[in-house]
Amino acid sequence: MRVVTLTTDFGNKDYFVSAIKAALLDEIKEVNIVSISHQISPYNVTEASYILKNSYKLFPKGTIHIIGVDSERTIENIHLVIYHDDHYFIGADNGIFSLIFNEKKIKDIFEINIHNKTISSFPVLDVFVKVAGHISRNGKLEVVGKKINSILELTNLNPVISNSKDKILGSVIYIDNYGNVITNITKKIFNDIGKSREFTIVARSIKFDRIYSTYSESIDFNISKDRRNEDGKKIAIFNTAGHLELAIYKSNPLTVGSASTLFGLGYRDSVTVIFN
Repeated sequence: MRVVTLTTDFGNKDYFVSAIKAALLDEIKEVNIVSISHQISPYNVTEASYILKNSYKLFPKGTIHIIGVDSERTIENIHLVIYHDDHYFIGADNGIFSLIFNEKKIKDIFEINIHNKTISSFPVLDVFVKVAGHISRNGKLEVVGKKINSILELTNLNPVISNSKDKILGSVIYIDNYGNVITNITKKIFNDIGKSREFTIVARSIKFDRIYSTYSESIDFNISKDRRNEDGKKIAIFNTAGHLELAIYKSNPLTVGSASTLFGLGYRDSVTVIFN
């Protein structure tokens, strides 16, 4: 059974996601449709890439990933189908693929060229589903696209290293469901530049001088629970995706607030690491 994943900014209020699933069921005889997320912020390719690059490898080889974020076709936003790392990706060439694959070389890139056969104002439904169906029948990508050699590169979202190698100038790329703030500063970059030096992480007026291994490591369980003062405990951690994350222990965005609201941090806001 072929697995097809959906990552979109369509939300769950409208009929769009259901229509795509219905079309896939009609197009592919045996298919397992998995929604990775439909809550991507509108047109936010950075957010979508963060979610997809940390989830796609967990799916079986041969999985088809449909990306419905900023997907309208224009002369500047062509549609691509890519075969990489034993997975298929269908989406717009809006920079998202450069963020998903980072600097990895992509061998098989095809510009989708079946649009003349399909009149579409909803390309995810009318074009991407057809390409997914073709792939599911073991069709060659050359039939639905023209091979090209490059993708649109987004490089301005990478952290900047100071010339003196004593600062990493990063930014917020994602706010998760708990209101935790994820930055574009990875553990690898931090270790390569920091070289075990002491540091201070600065985000607006908030400062951190320690990175925990787990959320609960910030709590001293030798102290009785009524004396721990856990509420509002600010935490810096490298999350499971290997990105520097700023959090508050057991925060709830709907009640007591979260790292994003309490620290006053949103998408693209600055986070700086200063090495001593």
